[in-house]
Amino acid sequence: MPDYRRAAVPGGAYFFTLVTERRQPILTHPDIRQALREAIQTVRLTQPFTIDAWVLLPDHLHAIWRLPPDDADFSNRWRLIKRHVSHACRNYNRIDLLSERRQVKGQGTLWQQRFWEHLIRDENDYTRHFDYLHGNPLKHGLVTRVRDWPWSSFHRWVKQGVYPIDWGGDSNLDDLGVGE
Repeated sequence: MPDYRRAAVPGGAYFFTLVTERRQPILTHPDIRQALREAIQTVRLTQPFTIDAWVLLPDHLHAIWRLPPDDADFSNRWRLIKRHVSHACRNYNRIDLLSERRQVKGQGTLWQQRFWEHLIRDENDYTRHFDYLHGNPLKHGLVTRVRDWPWSSFHRWVKQGVYPIDWGGDSNLDDLGVGE
């Protein structure tokens, strides 16, 4: 097994990708969204962090977090969030998909075991990940305009004047050659 090491910088900003087990398209279901919201609120009570950006897609999510100045433990936060959601949504855990190893660990089938993180290095890196995250529903063909995807912090950033409402363009116009 490779010696996998995560970047651990107290007070750092991180970009994350979490994926559902076997890419099950369940994350936008109202029960899962509610459980995720509650899990984040619960974890933040004892292990604070700031969510700068967020997008929830059917089979994965992306987020940019900022940790407190003296803290670099994002792994435990995600572990607790994933556990809370899995427990709250037990009916989504299909026993036929559970491996024996995951059953022993008490893990369900909502999430892939690991997640991907990237330590944000500078303002340019932050901007690239911020834009990538918000453009992801368009990239995956879930909408034709970024503003049409409801489960994204994009709408918060439009209200704050960071993005114009038409940011990301209209993929319908691009397909017709109108946007060229």
